[in-house]
Amino acid sequence: MWKRRLTEGRSCCAPRRDCVAAPAVRPAGVAAEAGGTARGDLVSIPAGVYRLGSTDPDAHAEDGEGPVRLVRLSAYRMQSTAVSNAAFAAFVTATGYVTDAEREGWSFVFAGLLSSRQLKTRLRAVAAGTPWWVPVKGAHWKRPEGVGSHASGRQDHPVVHVSRNDAQAYAGWAGLRLPTEAEWEAAARGGLEGARFPWGDELTPGGEHRCNIWQGRFPHQNEAEDGFVGTAPAESFKPNGYGLFNMTGNCWEWCSDRWSTDWHVPERPDTREDPQGPPTDNDQYVIRGGSFLCHESYCNRYRVSARTSVTADSSTSHLGFRCAH
Repeated sequence: MWKRRLTEGRSCCAPRRDCVAAPAVRPAGVAAEAGGTARGDLVSIPAGVYRLGSTDPDAHAEDGEGPVRLVRLSAYRMQSTAVSNAAFAAFVTATGYVTDAEREGWSFVFAGLLSSRQLKTRLRAVAAGTPWWVPVKGAHWKRPEGVGSHASGRQDHPVVHVSRNDAQAYAGWAGLRLPTEAEWEAAARGGLEGARFPWGDELTPGGEHRCNIWQGRFPHQNEAEDGFVGTAPAESFKPNGYGLFNMTGNCWEWCSDRWSTDWHVPERPDTREDPQGPPTDNDQYVIRGGSFLCHESYCNRYRVSARTSVTADSSTSHLGFRCAH
C-alpha cells in the first residue's frame, strides 16, 4: 500500500495521489444544517460583469490564465476566511466524519516542516521531481506534520490536509457550497479590476507584507520575513476590498470546477449566470490562491489570476478551502 507511485504534473504546487478517489464517508447527519459558527462571516459579493484572467508577463499561459474574459455573476456570499481547524473540528465532532487522508493513512507534507523523527515516518515513495513533498504516514488534519504534531495549538489556522471530498462534506453540513472558479477570482480581486494581487499590483507596497508566501531561497531557506514559516491564522494581514482575508498565499483553496485550460471566452461577456468551466471528464479539479510555499523563483501562483489543479482525493499540508453561499 505504501509503495504507491506518485505521479508528475504541477506537483510543485500540490502533488496528487495516483489512485482512484474513493467515495468519501458520509455519516448520518452530514448534510444537516450547521448554523452560524460553521458558516463564519459571509461577505457579500455584488452582482456584475467581472474581468478575470491575465496576460501579464508573469502569467502562466500553459495554465490557461489568459486570455482575459468577461464573466457575468449574480450576487453571492463568500466566507471571509478559509475554514479553520476549530470549525472543521466542530464538523467532525457533530458528524463523526473521517477524511480521505485519515482513511488512506498518509498525506503529503512539506519537508521543511518536518523534524528528523517525523521524516523517518515517510513512505517509500517520492513526488516526481519535487523531493520536498514527503508522503508521511499518519499525517492528516489533526496531525499536520504526522506523529508528534497536533492542530490543537493552531485552532485559528486554516484546516489543511483536506481533499475536495472532505471540503464538500463540510460545505453540505454547513448549508454552503464550494465556490466556482469565476466566483473565487472575482471575490479575490476585491473590486480591483486587472490588479495582480487582492490589494493592487505591488507585492509588498511600502515594504509591507500583505500575504503569507516564501521569502528566501526555495526550497532550502525560508527567511519568514512575513512572520510565518508554515500557515498563518486564517484572519491574518489586511483584508481585500470585500473584506476577505488571505485570498492569496497561506493555503490553496478548492473550487467546484473541473480543470480545463480553455475556460476563458474573451470575445464577449459570458451571458450565462454564474458560469463554470467547459464540461470535461478529466479527474482534476481547480484550486486557487497559492500558499505559504509560493516564491517568484519557482511558483509565483500567489497572484489572483493564477490557477492549478489536483485530483479530488488529494491532500497536502498547504491545501484548504473556504465556502460560498
